[in-house]
Amino acid sequence: MRPRLRRRVGMQPGVTYFKPAGIRMTELEEVVLTVEELEALRLKDSEGMDQEDAAKRMNVSQPTFHRIIIAARKKVAEALSKGKAIKIEGGHFEIHKPFK
Repeated sequence: MRPRLRRRVGMQPGVTYFKPAGIRMTELEEVVLTVEELEALRLKDSEGMDQEDAAKRMNVSQPTFHRIIIAARKKVAEALSKGKAIKIEGGHFEIHKPFK
C-alpha cells in the first residue's frame, strides 16, 4: 500500500462546531467532518469549481475527490436531517494558499 499524500486545503476553519438551536450540548449526537471534507464542500459547492479543478487544487485524483465530497455531503445531510451537531476536526491535510 502506498503512503497517503496530504490533501491540500486553502484554509484552517475558523469555526469548528455547529449545533442545532434549542438542544443542549449534552443531548446532542455529533458527526465529525474532516478538514479536507470541508475543503471539498467549499471548493465544489461554495466556490462552484468543477470536480477536476477541485481535485487538482487539493492534490488528489478525481475519483478520490469524488469519494471525499460524497462522504462530506452524507455527513452534512445526516446532521441536518437528524438534528446532530457538526464537529470539524482531523484529517490528513496541509494548508496550501492557492495561487492567485
